[in-house]
Amino acid sequence: MHRILRSARLNRLAYLDRATGELVRRYEHRYPGSLVHVDVKKFGNIPDGGGWRYVGRRQGEKNRSATPDKPKNKWRDPKLGYAFIHTVIDDHSRVAYSEAHDDETATTAVAVLHRAVEWFTDRGVTVERVLSDNGGAYRSHLWRGTCEELSITPKRTRPYRPQTNGKVERFHRTMADGWAYARCYTSEQERRYALADWLHHYNHHRPHTACDYQPPISRLTNVPGQYN
Repeated sequence: MHRILRSARLNRLAYLDRATGELVRRYEHRYPGSLVHVDVKKFGNIPDGGGWRYVGRRQGEKNRSATPDKPKNKWRDPKLGYAFIHTVIDDHSRVAYSEAHDDETATTAVAVLHRAVEWFTDRGVTVERVLSDNGGAYRSHLWRGTCEELSITPKRTRPYRPQTNGKVERFHRTMADGWAYARCYTSEQERRYALADWLHHYNHHRPHTACDYQPPISRLTNVPGQYN
């Protein structure tokens, strides 16, 4: 049985998609910038003093109730809101650019795209196409107009097929484990301050299985100072 499973590359759980049990079929575009994936991940904001994951539910509720300057719900508990992480990740190299915001509107999404394109350009990458899901921000005239202005071809996934945008979905799962819930943050601001350092670690130091266990930045060839 093991011999047959091995010949079909089904002998390790790492080869299978956790949700469907189907064999993972890897693909990537041939060069950096040929396609980038964009998406937004929503994380609940952390109350001052720490969230329930690390301090326990009882203390977490106390910290939530004591967090100042927040609107109240009908039970008089503060509504802490969400952090919306806007991410642009290169399909070929897996180099990622992310920003934390308080909303996922089209105005915020296009501003992130502008800064991401500039950030990739500084690293020798010209963005040609962008793939998104069917969220409202990515269906807007503002998004299409911005892509046209930047000479980028916008693409969208088929409805109910998040696998098509799987690289950014997988990145957000890595981000949740490595940044969002990696340690006890005593405030939401502290967690957001930590995002830049974690992104640098992910891009420059963290081995990536799709990059032959090298960091994603190793797959870019025109990074300033790379060959000094």
